[in-house]
Amino acid sequence: MSTGGPDLFVICKSCGSEVSPYITECPYCGNRLRKRAPKLDRDQRVSERKPRRQPPPLLTRLRRDEIPGIRGDTRPYATIAIVLASLVACVLWRTSLGSEDLIVLGRPGSGWWRLFTAAFTYDNVGYAFVTLLTIAVFGWLLERRHGPLVVLALFLIGGVGGLAANVALHPEAIELGASGAALAMACAWAVPDLRNLRRGGDVEGDLIGAAALALAVALMPLADVNASWIADAVGVLAGFAIGVPLALLTDR
Repeated sequence: MSTGGPDLFVICKSCGSEVSPYITECPYCGNRLRKRAPKLDRDQRVSERKPRRQPPPLLTRLRRDEIPGIRGDTRPYATIAIVLASLVACVLWRTSLGSEDLIVLGRPGSGWWRLFTAAFTYDNVGYAFVTLLTIAVFGWLLERRHGPLVVLALFLIGGVGGLAANVALHPEAIELGASGAALAMACAWAVPDLRNLRRGGDVEGDLIGAAALALAVALMPLADVNASWIADAVGVLAGFAIGVPLALLTDR
C-alpha cells in the first residue's frame, strides 16, 4: 500500500483477493466487504468514521425589537381576558343570574358601570360568535404588534364608547355587545396594509378575510335588534384614529 495517497486495495477476508477499497462486495467471491461505500477524508484516504450528526438548529423566542413592528413572543393576555369575560357574561345572561344588571336599559344614570358589563354581554349566539371571533383574531394580532394597552384602549373606546354614543342618541335603547370594539380592532390592524396598498407596496395580511369578518360584524344590526349602527360607526372611527398614529410610529 502507498503511504502518501489513498489505499490501492484491500484484502477480501473470504477469498484473499486484492480488491478496490471503493466497492462493497468482492467481485471474485461475492463476499460482503462493508454495508456502504466508504467515505474519503481530506487526504483521500478511506475513512471508516461515521460523520457526526449535527444537532437541529434551535429557534429561540422572538426578542423585543428583533423584527421591526413585531413585539417579542408573548401570550395575548388582554385579548384572552376580553373573550373569557364575554363568555362568562353570556353564561350569566343565559342563566338569568343578574341579567338585568349586565346590560343598559335606557339611560344608565348612576349605573354607568353597566356600559362596561354590557360590552361583554350578548343575547344572540350568532352575534356573540362573529364579534368574539373578530376580537380574538385581530386583538391577538394587534397585541403581538403593539402590546395589550392598545387592545384595551380599542375595546374601551370602540366597544364601551360605542354603546355610550348610542344610548346618548337613543335613550330608550337596550345596549349590549361589543361590535364597535371588534370593528375598531379590525380597522386598526388593517391600517398598515391599507397604507402599503395605497403606495403600491406589498400587502402582508389577508385584507379580504379581514374585510369579510368586519362586514359580518357591521351587519349584525340586521340580525339582532340590540346591535347598533352607531356603535359600529364609533368603532370604525376609533380603529382608524388609533391605527393611523400607530402605523406612523412603526414606520419611523
